[in-house]
Amino acid sequence: MQNRGKFRIGVSHDFAQDAKGHYEGPLQQILGNQPYLEVELMPPTSNDTPTPEQLDQYDGILALATRLTADNLRDVRRLSIVARWGVGYDRIDTTALSHSNIVLTITPNAVRRPVAEAAIGLIFATSLNLVQQHKIVESSRWREALPGLGRNIAGRTLGSIGLGNIASEMFRLASSLGFGRFIAHDPYASDEHAQELNVELVSLEDLARQSDFLCVHCSLSQATKGIVNREILRLMKPTAILINTARGPIINESDLVEALNEGWIHGAGLDVFEVEPLPSSAPIRNCPNVILAPHGLAWTEELARDNTLEACGNLLAFSRGQTPTGIVNKQVVDQPIFKRNLQRWSQSS
Repeated sequence: MQNRGKFRIGVSHDFAQDAKGHYEGPLQQILGNQPYLEVELMPPTSNDTPTPEQLDQYDGILALATRLTADNLRDVRRLSIVARWGVGYDRIDTTALSHSNIVLTITPNAVRRPVAEAAIGLIFATSLNLVQQHKIVESSRWREALPGLGRNIAGRTLGSIGLGNIASEMFRLASSLGFGRFIAHDPYASDEHAQELNVELVSLEDLARQSDFLCVHCSLSQATKGIVNREILRLMKPTAILINTARGPIINESDLVEALNEGWIHGAGLDVFEVEPLPSSAPIRNCPNVILAPHGLAWTEELARDNTLEACGNLLAFSRGQTPTGIVNKQVVDQPIFKRNLQRWSQSS
């Protein structure tokens, strides 16, 4: 094989904007001073959707909110790897990527701890009515204005929709906090893994009925979109709290608004929404005992650093002819074109 020249990496414009001041150092640490790499900022695009011509300028891209579909992947030949900064990939058509022999990688190691901590933070904040307490003091009132008492977590049941990477970390962190029981619903989780975490696997309906704190930790798919709906919310305890740090559309937001306004559940902590940014007219803004965050609770200094290091490490591995980690569409790895591309770069670097 002949040398193809430099391995070109495009950094998506939205990522460079959102992580400005935090990603440059880790990116330079991994990808800098590599003579066979060329890294550049991609131009801004309409609706975060680059054209096929833009995509085909690169061998790999570092993406945050980039949309990749069958339409803008059509006739793309050069692009071989999309390194997603984070773990969600609902904006990416993985089937279309696979048809184009493009591998998608995510950063599960970097995301695990920050998102688990964010979920636990929302558990404490909602159970202690933290925002309401702040607003009372801010308005020059005192604790006689409190609508009610908070609740301790000791002895309570912590539940999760999903028992993957982040949920498992949440249960590990929560193991010393005094919860009375851990339960989860995940059709893909093994009994062995659940037992290691002291988690009982239950049906979705039993999870809703029995959880005092119900956290959403599954990925967004056709199977999980709207899985937390009116029927599930009606099964929950009136003292229960719903936490979502995964993806907004997993919860039917209009049903949740009704549940909060009608007192079906006690409260909610949300870092994600059906529409982001959250519209100023969104009814969820006016619900009682709800804490809202701008999909940024897990955006810590450590997350920014480690996500960038992991995503850039995947790009670096491919550019050296090595199979990267965190691959989503693993079937691509066995395809002849993918193997040929790896072999080509192993000889070029």
